[in-house]
Amino acid sequence: MSSKSAIPTLESMSPMKPVVGMVVSNKMQKSVVVAVDRLFHHKLYNRYVKRTSKFMAHDDLNQCNIGDRVKLNPSRPLSKHKHWVVAEILKKARIYVPPTPGSATDSSTKTEIPTSSSS
Repeated sequence: MSSKSAIPTLESMSPMKPVVGMVVSNKMQKSVVVAVDRLFHHKLYNRYVKRTSKFMAHDDLNQCNIGDRVKLNPSRPLSKHKHWVVAEILKKARIYVPPTPGSATDSSTKTEIPTSSSS
């Protein structure tokens, strides 16, 4: 017998393969919705067609934000709709943080030139 165990892993049993997509919602606790795009060739129209599928995935550490590019691995069913787990965050989204009014900014240090009114 070989030294490897004969128990098949989820990767070998599952027909699903890892996918890469964009996070579109993170409003749930430890869950995200990921949009995955795929292209296929339409034989009649001889064009490529883009289709988008949305998957719910488990994000254990709540690290994903909207716009992040993530890799999803298949897993056992975690709930009614969650069958995926966030494996890694490939690219973080750039998030706009508005400046707070209490912080020193360039606009507060500008000096105004007094205008003289000549009458």
